[in-house]
Amino acid sequence: MGLLDGRVAIISGIGPGMGRDAALSCAREGAKVVLAARTASTVEEVAEEVEALGNSALAIPTDVTDVDQINHLVSSALNEFGGIDILVNNAFVQPPFETLEEMELSSWYASFEINCTSALKMSRAVLPIMRSRGRGSIINISTMSIRNNKPMFGAYAAAKSAMTSMTRTMAKEVGPDGIRVNAVCPGFIFGESVKWYFESLAKQNGTTYQDEYDKVADEIALRFIPDSKQICGSVLFFASDLSEACTGTSLDVNGGHFTTF
Repeated sequence: MGLLDGRVAIISGIGPGMGRDAALSCAREGAKVVLAARTASTVEEVAEEVEALGNSALAIPTDVTDVDQINHLVSSALNEFGGIDILVNNAFVQPPFETLEEMELSSWYASFEINCTSALKMSRAVLPIMRSRGRGSIINISTMSIRNNKPMFGAYAAAKSAMTSMTRTMAKEVGPDGIRVNAVCPGFIFGESVKWYFESLAKQNGTTYQDEYDKVADEIALRFIPDSKQICGSVLFFASDLSEACTGTSLDVNGGHFTTF
């Protein structure tokens, strides 16, 4: 038996990395998964991977900033699987690396719309369904940047900080209905974007890719940068009954990349 047998999970932000691995992790534990992202080919590819595992998947191209598209996503999940038990809010955007003084306000607003407000819109759409079932788990994917403020990351960190605060408030509001709301806060997630970032730093600093990797790894207790598969274990924890007494929690999943405020 799997940890999520008989449950239905909606996962946003499907794509390489966290979205894909969260979907596959939930499917391996028995969940039927509903996949949401703007690009149809992306959600369809991951749906095929889920089905290859012997589980059910529904691919719905969705812009998670659009309430009408979110409602279509939720109604499609209900029609196909009869309920919704888990929501993973993984959709995000990385704003331009600019100072708060220099960045366009449109970039600031876009960061909040996608990195925070979309999670609220998605959660509001599934809450009535979870409430009717007397249970549910909402998992918001946040970031270490809420604790480690660095120049050029201001818009992203501010939006994710708002999401984390929203997580605690919503947990208080819907807890009496049996619904849990938690956040996962990764640090660097090793993958193509991080490789590109280290290569860019290496060119800028006259160093090597390995030099830049090691600078970060040396700050991490476990001395390696976790990848999305390793981080997704925390998503399964919050999605399952293993965390039935946890709500309003923000869990750092970063290999021990502890930072100071």
